[in-house]
Amino acid sequence: MKVIKEAVRLEDGAIDPKHELEQLCSNCGYDLDENELSNDTCSDCGQSLSIAQTVRIHVTSVPAAQGSTLV
Repeated sequence: MKVIKEAVRLEDGAIDPKHELEQLCSNCGYDLDENELSNDTCSDCGQSLSIAQTVRIHVTSVPAAQGSTLV
């Protein structure tokens, strides 16, 4: 199952960046849907369900540099 949350600007001006969450069966790599996440066994390989989770965070902006430069 892949969930994508788009970037949003918060009330205080900060940015909550775009991020993706992907959940797969760690035994066979089967892409689980939301209903299968609560099962004890994988629907594809029949093994005991162990979930592999991947999170990707996208950089949406770079803060301005501050401080002095060394010469």
